[in-house]
Amino acid sequence: MPFKITEECIACGACVDVCPMEAIVEEGDTFVITDECSECGSCVDECPNEAIIEVD
Repeated sequence: MPFKITEECIACGACVDVCPMEAIVEEGDTFVITDECSECGSCVDECPNEAIIEVD
C-alpha cells in the first residue's frame, strides 16, 4: 500500500468522496486506506490537511 493516512487526519471525509476504489474506510476517529487502493493518488490531492503520505 503506497499511501497512509497520518495522525494529522481531521476526519473530514474529503478523501473518501474522491476515491474511485472505495478504499478509504472509517476506523474509529479517523480513516484508513485498505488493500483495495489502486495507487491513483486522488486522495492525496484532496486532503485539506496534507494527512495522506506516500510510504515505501
